Amino acid sequence: MELDYATNEPKMEKDYSESVNQLLPEIEQLVGSGNLNQALEKLHALEKKSRSAADLWSTTKLVETIVDICGNSGEWVLLEQEVTLLAKKHGQLKQAISKMIQRAMTYVEKTPDEETRVQLIESLRKVTEGKIHVEVERARLTRMRVEIYEKHGLIKEACDTLQEIQVETYGSMERREKTDFILEQMRLCLAKKDYVRMAIISHKINPKYFEKEGTEDLKLRFFELMIQYDLHEGNYLEVCRHYQQVYKTKCISEDVQRWPAVLQNVVLFLVLSPFDNEQNDMLERIKLDHNLEKLELCAQLVRSFTTMELTRWPAVEALYGSEFRRTDVFSSETEDGHKRWAVLRDRVIEHNIRVIAGYYSRAKLQRLTELLDLGIDDVEKFLSKAVVDGTIYARIDRPAGLVSFEKPSDGEDQLNMWTSDVGRLLSLVEKTTHLIAKEEIVSKIARAIN
Repeated sequence: MELDYATNEPKMEKDYSESVNQLLPEIEQLVGSGNLNQALEKLHALEKKSRSAADLWSTTKLVETIVDICGNSGEWVLLEQEVTLLAKKHGQLKQAISKMIQRAMTYVEKTPDEETRVQLIESLRKVTEGKIHVEVERARLTRMRVEIYEKHGLIKEACDTLQEIQVETYGSMERREKTDFILEQMRLCLAKKDYVRMAIISHKINPKYFEKEGTEDLKLRFFELMIQYDLHEGNYLEVCRHYQQVYKTKCISEDVQRWPAVLQNVVLFLVLSPFDNEQNDMLERIKLDHNLEKLELCAQLVRSFTTMELTRWPAVEALYGSEFRRTDVFSSETEDGHKRWAVLRDRVIEHNIRVIAGYYSRAKLQRLTELLDLGIDDVEKFLSKAVVDGTIYARIDRPAGLVSFEKPSDGEDQLNMWTSDVGRLLSLVEKTTHLIAKEEIVSKIARAIN
């Protein structure tokens, strides 16, 4: 039971529902005859009594009626004033305020022009500011305001306004709506080119949530945004992972019109990724996908990178160029497409260097230029990069024009080799001794029998 702050005694709870039901027909007549102010006066008088008595149903009904009268009459300024006044009333019930704001929000789309709509939204946002019980309503109002900003191309203002709302802390908002709100924040950050903040916001979403039914649309939106972000950052392996998540989505994997393009992007961005154990493992795994065989060129490309054989760049360009240069990844009409095509050439050369290092202990620089289809300076550059990345061991003897791929053994390796040799020697001695003893026993048995 609430306290009366004037007397510090419990309020007397009364039921004003009957009075409200009797008053409403009279209010309708007054509004119909144009006596709007008189109708509001009667409603305010009864609202004060029901609020003082903590009658939630009656108070809520009365404040909603006040909002409806102003909204239906097109008195938008009066609507803003009434909502602001009622929300500030002493002892106003929180549930009544929530219902009043929700009812007022239904009239936002009914405003005659955009200026009036903006004024109403801003007025309602001001009323809800700092009130936890209407935080969800404030978030939705902010979303409406942001849409108007974006409509006029004010991306910065839209992004900054939406960032004010921290929906991840709202306990009264459903998780789906929270996720949708955060995705909108991410989208606006990308539109604003604020990539750092976009990356921070993306961590507010747990990808495990997308395992639930009915979240496929949110999942596709999330990974599409993450693909755009990682493409900007040049993280091709992350882009590949995002496309894999899209590929595993039920609505994609079951649609024969959509999954081939997604799987193709998985392969292309995977081969664009720098070589390491994880990238090599992903190549071997995707090689086992039965759908890959339906994409002949992609299957051949994966085999080229998983087989220890030279893949000459002119042959690659001739085989894949006409098809892949028409895709968004390697589009010949965009700067990013040309850039990625150059990266693919680098990955082919790096693969060839690993193959050569696996088969040769030493090779002449002139021979490497023939195998890699590069000049001497470019060969040295790629060899140096491979050594720095730790994918091969190589030493270049420029005066002799030789490259050594044989890694010299250090003291520890030499001792380990000697230990292994001694172990094998002792094993052979033990086995020989055993065979000699066996022959002696057999010989003694034979003599005893004779």
